[in-house]
Amino acid sequence: MANHSSSTRLPFFSEAVFLLSFITLSLIIGIMVFNLDVHILLIGSVVLAMLFCWRCGYNLDQQIEVMGESLKNATGAMFSFLLIGMIIGIWILAGTIPALIYYGLDMVSPELFLPAGFLVCCGITYATGTNWGAASTIGVALIGMGIGLGVPLPIIAGMIISGGVFGVNLSPVSDVTILASATAGTSVGNHLKAVNKVNKIVLVLSAVAYYFMGVFYVGTETGGTGHIAELQTTLSQTFDMNLVVLAPIIITLAMTFAKIPSQIALFGGVVVGALVAGLLQQNSLTDIFAALNYGFTQSTGSELADKLLMRGGIQSMMWTFSLAFVALCMGGLLEKAGFLAVLMEKILPRVKSNVSLVFTTLCTCVLANVATSEVYLSMILNGSLYKGVYTERGFKPEMLSRLLSEGSMTSGMLLPWTTAGAFMTATLGVSPLVYAQYAVYVWLTPIVSLLLVGMGKTLIKSEASPAEYCVPQDAKS
Repeated sequence: MANHSSSTRLPFFSEAVFLLSFITLSLIIGIMVFNLDVHILLIGSVVLAMLFCWRCGYNLDQQIEVMGESLKNATGAMFSFLLIGMIIGIWILAGTIPALIYYGLDMVSPELFLPAGFLVCCGITYATGTNWGAASTIGVALIGMGIGLGVPLPIIAGMIISGGVFGVNLSPVSDVTILASATAGTSVGNHLKAVNKVNKIVLVLSAVAYYFMGVFYVGTETGGTGHIAELQTTLSQTFDMNLVVLAPIIITLAMTFAKIPSQIALFGGVVVGALVAGLLQQNSLTDIFAALNYGFTQSTGSELADKLLMRGGIQSMMWTFSLAFVALCMGGLLEKAGFLAVLMEKILPRVKSNVSLVFTTLCTCVLANVATSEVYLSMILNGSLYKGVYTERGFKPEMLSRLLSEGSMTSGMLLPWTTAGAFMTATLGVSPLVYAQYAVYVWLTPIVSLLLVGMGKTLIKSEASPAEYCVPQDAKS
């Protein structure tokens, strides 16, 4: 909740409604209808938010301080943007990603590529607790394999995102799990039991959906799979395919599994990749530095191979970096002034039924992501807003923690101006607005959750009859 000094005030309800509605509609309509640049739309939203904060008593210096604090809290994520750009560029130069593509095309049946890739992303993200790390390592290799098999890029990206979101929602070591549990006031174990009631259903439905997508879409981008041998020949002629080239990804994943901070693990991957690029692939220091900054730029002579490989570098992340910078400034202002809190104070007393409460919770998680551009902040804000409400209505804390995960994490991956959405755009090369329809697990999770609540299947009450509370006895705290 926002803290206010004697010189500032909370926004009026009408101010909160107008500002949040204007920001939401201007971003959605501006991007989807008029195809306007999201950066300029966000800057306009920041200016409007600053005017409203000024009406609430915040002077320019105070507003700049608030925006600076928001950026400070996201320093780790911002630095990760640069590391991911470096790692993609240097791993291609080192032959790591080309080797994963080369060997992966031999190992995976084309029709099973999407469900297999989905389950691989689920497993790696579950074990490591980070979908950013999974997307920037195995995800980049899966894109190369998928494009080589003729699967459209948006479908591959949606599959990677789906596996990543499943992993972080179910992983006991993910930031999402720990934050949702702490915010709602429950244990990680109880939270995961609650989440599992919905997610195991969505997991099966998503895997089936990706199987049928694979059967239908393989070869649609390249007219079949007959070109695969030619692609593998190009890769083997351009790079030394010695298995040593896999050392960067193996070491990075090992460091991540060992719970070493992700920034350190990624930097370790950059260093090892640079060594492999220099010693094994015979690249000069100039080539290595150029790949770190500008990505891989050496033509292989094959149009398809160049499409797969010519990417990465710090400069490729600047669009994402600047977008996250502006979005975090806006989010800091809206969170500090308390616009969402004021809105919810008026709405919550009118929410009576269990289904409407769950629906409202999921919607405000989306609204908080729209307004603040940060998944973690959305979870904290909504946890603070709803914690007392869910307790008063007889729910266990894990009911709220589950919804925070299902609402904030999922919607955060589908909005192009959130830090998560912007990161995936830069890493996977496709906007959330394009891959959203193929991120089956992501959008299906809140839908299934709401349907189950409507059926009375997942209402986790503190004192409930068997008809109301269908969570297994061993899930009760």
